[in-house]
Amino acid sequence: MSVAQNLSRLPCGSRLLDLTRPQVMGILNVTPDSFSDGGRFAQRDAALRHAEAMLRAGATLIDVGGESTRPGAREVSPIEELERVAPVVEAIAAELDVIISVDTSTPAVMRETARLGAGLINDVRSLQRDGALDAAADTGLPVCLMHMRGEPTTMQQSPVYADVLVEVRDFLAERLAACATAGIAAERVILDPGFGFAKTLEHNLSLFKHLEALHAFGRPLLVGVSRKSMIGKVLGHEVGERLYGSLALAALAVAKGAHILRVHDVAETVDVVRMIAAVEAAE
Repeated sequence: MSVAQNLSRLPCGSRLLDLTRPQVMGILNVTPDSFSDGGRFAQRDAALRHAEAMLRAGATLIDVGGESTRPGAREVSPIEELERVAPVVEAIAAELDVIISVDTSTPAVMRETARLGAGLINDVRSLQRDGALDAAADTGLPVCLMHMRGEPTTMQQSPVYADVLVEVRDFLAERLAACATAGIAAERVILDPGFGFAKTLEHNLSLFKHLEALHAFGRPLLVGVSRKSMIGKVLGHEVGERLYGSLALAALAVAKGAHILRVHDVAETVDVVRMIAAVEAAE
């Protein structure tokens, strides 16, 4: 396994992402059907206000998504996704000093949002759609590659692994190689193990326990577990009651070396990160 380094600063369009400390990415779903906040921020002005609130709360990245990837979510056409995402990216880029991540697998959305000011491509399909590798390469932006099997509509239909850590690691290695072939250097890549995507509760817990193994790639790790069903299954809580479980996993992710935490509850997660940093900085 090749190991890339350079984990101090990541160029994200016109801004630099500091990777010497954990960063918080705020989730901005501009969709009507996301599992946690579907429909709340689908309009441009509401989305911009929420992005501004997350920035004030301490987010250094805002992840804008126009296609729900919850299990069973319906597919969205490229035109519909672009109509949802582009105005929001353009507005945030014009008004807020923050790195904009675009949660998309669609080549046309990658190209247009990069033109409008996005600084990161966050793809749950790991650039496997036709044309996605070339589109991402052409933007010059960093990309986040996530592990998932199949599509959101089918991913939770009895996923089976002989060894979930080995298979996630092998998948990410293959996608890194595909990126290199397409002209996307490893130094432009962030990795996401894909918690909740084509994995049972047992798979998620085991993968989280052994998260440090993914540092062998020498790339930043993004962890997204905020409000997810793995928390609900362990604690018996519905989506709106999963804050404390989310914060527990955020703290554990930081302890295991995660570089980016993708969350709904920005202020609370920022407090977790700051408290850990204060302890670690003490004599």
